[in-house]
Amino acid sequence: MSHYFIYYVESSIICLIIFGIMLGHNLSTVDRSEKVVKYDGALIAFMLYFVSDAIWASMIAGVIPKSMPTVALITLVNFILMAGITFMWLRYVAAVETVPGRNTKGFIIKSFLPLGLSILIMIAILLVDPNLLITPEYTVTMFYSLFQVAIPIFYIIVVFILVLRRAAAEDSPEDKSTHIYVGMFPLMVVLGGMIQVLLLPETPIFCYSCAILMLIFYIQMMESRISIDPLTGLNNRGQLRKYTAQENSIFREGKRTYIMMIDVNDFKGINDTYGHAMGDKALKFISDSLKQAAGSVNAPVFIARYGGDEFIFIAHSDNEEVPEKLVRNIHKKLNEVTEKAKLPFTMSVAIGYDELRRENDSFRECLERADQNCYVNKDEMKKEKK
Repeated sequence: MSHYFIYYVESSIICLIIFGIMLGHNLSTVDRSEKVVKYDGALIAFMLYFVSDAIWASMIAGVIPKSMPTVALITLVNFILMAGITFMWLRYVAAVETVPGRNTKGFIIKSFLPLGLSILIMIAILLVDPNLLITPEYTVTMFYSLFQVAIPIFYIIVVFILVLRRAAAEDSPEDKSTHIYVGMFPLMVVLGGMIQVLLLPETPIFCYSCAILMLIFYIQMMESRISIDPLTGLNNRGQLRKYTAQENSIFREGKRTYIMMIDVNDFKGINDTYGHAMGDKALKFISDSLKQAAGSVNAPVFIARYGGDEFIFIAHSDNEEVPEKLVRNIHKKLNEVTEKAKLPFTMSVAIGYDELRRENDSFRECLERADQNCYVNKDEMKKEKK
């Protein structure tokens, strides 16, 4: 048992160091967005659980003497922290999926209610009849094990419902898979715990699976900070440069490449009349429309915010009708989003595109042609208004 204890504690310390590095880096950065803060909360919950679990392992190994009070206390703490991990992940997912009202008192109270009630029930059982949870040999009963996973499973179901709803609303298969992946995380964590309990009880599989999965999310978060425009969620200009610098990205075998420039009409007027907060909201609606339009064509696409109120669309297709279809769909989706949001103003965009030729052409030259066509389209739209 001493070897088991040393191995288990060493594993917990390694995971604590990994999580501590991620947490320390997040706290030292200027990016304290809601998603980062909620992610840090999940990290802290995991770290506290690892400490508690290491103490439990020391009791099993006999390093810390067992007694009913100590075993009852550590089982209660383990229970709270295990449920707390999934509760914090629910809060993180609500931020990622931009659930309406997620930071209101009502939402927070409703979210915390299952956890709070379960803690009260747990304390009541330990005070009235601890034998329901702890055996005379100071091990946990099957009832405790079932009770311990009940609340995490509840939160996992809620998380999965949230991500499935968002995934169903997405047109792009890539966006759908992103939502599903976020929802699958707690399931994978639980799977790691089940493997440890059922197959390898003396191996800290749960600890390592949590560390690996959280590290994957952390890496993705870092990549998003580098490559994603924080306002619109689209690729930023740096990511556009990387994409166009790779010949296998900009040119696809058997397909034509179309560069599309999209410019918001009278965006300055929106900012001046309704404020910059409404202007930011308008840009988000436009980015949503672009993503939805991309999902309506059977062609690989790349979308980026070029700067300010300008966006770039790169489409690869062997169908010459795809660019015009994209133009129609962008206008259609933008009208739908505007009507649904009941905005006090009308949003429209000017669009120009051109084909990137494989010989004697460059992305920069093609973009300039698309930009010129965009200005032509903008002038035409102004004449139509008159």
